[in-house]
Amino acid sequence: MITNKMVLKTGPDEAACDLHVHTACSDGSASVEYVLDYAKRTGLRYIAVTDHDTFAGSRKARAAAGPGGPEVIPGAEISARDDKRGRNVHMLCYCPKDEDGLQRFMDDTLKRRRQQKLQMAWKISRLYPGFTVEAVEQQALESESIYECHIMQVLCDLGYTNTAIGPLMEELISSRGSCYVPNSYPSAREAAEAIRDAGGIAVVAHPEQFDSFALVEELAQSGLIQGVEVWHPRNSEAARTRLRQLARQYDLAETGGSDYHGQYAKTPNPLAKCTCTPQQAEKLKDRAG
Repeated sequence: MITNKMVLKTGPDEAACDLHVHTACSDGSASVEYVLDYAKRTGLRYIAVTDHDTFAGSRKARAAAGPGGPEVIPGAEISARDDKRGRNVHMLCYCPKDEDGLQRFMDDTLKRRRQQKLQMAWKISRLYPGFTVEAVEQQALESESIYECHIMQVLCDLGYTNTAIGPLMEELISSRGSCYVPNSYPSAREAAEAIRDAGGIAVVAHPEQFDSFALVEELAQSGLIQGVEVWHPRNSEAARTRLRQLARQYDLAETGGSDYHGQYAKTPNPLAKCTCTPQQAEKLKDRAG
């Protein structure tokens, strides 16, 4: 008998803690309530909702968390740039004491992203009959900004594609796309300093995706990060080994998460596909004081 069973690759121990999760408050497809129920059914002990440049999802998760489910660790993922190398970089922030202050820092990115995506949506509206900027805004009502998935979902609903995060997105609104509009982000150092000033824990996300290894070392040497995301679907085994060595060298917390986006992901990526252990999650919490 042939079965279609997905084998999940987790972190070093059991699938216990997923500290990198997105919801419909940014560019995920699932609501906070759905994610919490999913996490409970999966048996997670800790979860961090880390929506892009907003604590909205994290706050909803903390308010909605109930008995029998995972403990929610406050979090967000900050979009930034490695100016020295001309690359994007994502900075995870956990447990900031001044959450409102850090949100004000991220609000500039949310505003710029919204403007950028509306400009791209206007360009697309000139190419595809039935596509409107207003439909994109409606699609993004639950989100704190507008993201690629909201543009592409409108194209899906119109029948121009059946895959939101796929070839048509690359053709239209990737950095090489015909309707792409550039955006600007704070530097990685600025983001790390903002997290530090807010009393949070700064962690470089999925370092292999943007080749952020040298940046990890620079920020660690400066004392501007306290952790690194080792357990991530886009980190190879070789990258994980290298990151664990850096973590030991600079006394960094090792974190892990699935980077769950629901259906808005390039590859299937269920909750708890990548995890860290309860001990690693608790070490992260301890550093927050």
